Amino acid sequence: MLVGMVIGAVFIGLRLINGGEIALNGKLFQEIGYYIYYSLILTVINSTYFDYVNEQVKWGKLAKYRLVLSALGGIGLTMIGIVFARTTIHLVFEGRSWQAFVEGERAIFYVVALLITFVVSLFFHAIYFYKRWQEKKVKEQKIIAGSASARFDALKNQLDPHFLFNSLNVLTSLIDEDPKQAQRFTTSLSKVYRYVLEQKNKDLVTVEEELAFARTYARLLKMRFEDGLHFEIPDSVSNPEAKIVPLSLQLLLENAVKHNVVTSSRPLSLKVYEEGDLLVVSNNLQEKEVVKKSSGVGLQNIQQRYRILSNREVLIDKSSSDFKVHLPVLTQQIKVVESQEEHIEEKRYLKAKERVDAIKGFYGNLASYLVVIPFLWWLNSRTTSFVWAIFPTIGWGMGLLVHALEAFDAHPLWGKRWEERKIKELMDKEDF
Repeated sequence: MLVGMVIGAVFIGLRLINGGEIALNGKLFQEIGYYIYYSLILTVINSTYFDYVNEQVKWGKLAKYRLVLSALGGIGLTMIGIVFARTTIHLVFEGRSWQAFVEGERAIFYVVALLITFVVSLFFHAIYFYKRWQEKKVKEQKIIAGSASARFDALKNQLDPHFLFNSLNVLTSLIDEDPKQAQRFTTSLSKVYRYVLEQKNKDLVTVEEELAFARTYARLLKMRFEDGLHFEIPDSVSNPEAKIVPLSLQLLLENAVKHNVVTSSRPLSLKVYEEGDLLVVSNNLQEKEVVKKSSGVGLQNIQQRYRILSNREVLIDKSSSDFKVHLPVLTQQIKVVESQEEHIEEKRYLKAKERVDAIKGFYGNLASYLVVIPFLWWLNSRTTSFVWAIFPTIGWGMGLLVHALEAFDAHPLWGKRWEERKIKELMDKEDF
């Protein structure tokens, strides 16, 4: 209906510019009604067809066919709609004969109607595809975030069976060699495994927690290898707030034992120490000549979890005598503060953008008012002595005033930010 009224106003304005006269009577309103009638028919036809094509023909596989179908189908249905509208107007509303209708028809009527429909359809299609493009961008970001979260969860879930499987292998060996030691190992294993279950679902833990667990786990290994294993793990770190990926030290100690010879004659020395903002895990290199194929869970798991959580890489340094892994020490507190600041900044940006869009919308509304209202007053002065232009002036003006109050966040009756204060007041109520 709005499109019909706009098109009617354009054609009537063109007629006045070309020197035509317009009388404010039933015929003028009838003409505007005809324009609205055209618009209703063509809108229903084209929107229904567009929805049908949008549902039946997918862009991914049939993009070219969809464009052709949309264009040809839209043109064909628009022509049918125009014929139907003109036929009903002339034969039904105006009561003309079929012969008079046919004789009065001109190709230009259909060409103009088709061009108008094309322009209006193009405008609404542009809005539709812009919205879909924005929705697609948001959806892609959600998928990326969800995928990263799923991958991180999958990596963490690898730790449970991996740790249990290797610990049971150690226990099996101890049962044959030293049943009493195996019993003590089982008791300690239950405490260690509780930590695994508690920490594996966390993104980061403090370095001190991880060091304490690493010492406990190293003592388990010591039960198995006795004099074949020496370890040096500090009790604390320089920054108590420092964070690390959980179970990373355990995995590195486990890998060191798995891939190196550990005997009394060739003891394996494990050492954990700080080096700047890195936590280093090193061992003397004495690789087994025959070693089972690695599952790839240990070191690769740590590297992948760090890539998801941070842009800092896990560094590996291998020489002829030593093997070192440098783990980045993260500060979750700083990271959280940064995330909060970024979140607040983003919220402020979105709020500011929303306000700017509202102000732009108001200025667009004001510009339209300043153009259309004078035209209506001019049209009123040229057509009749009845001051009918006062009604759209007052009605639109009141709407413009409300729009201005909304855009500039002004509430003369309740005061500025009344809505926010009321929301906070309700949230503070315990029984709300």
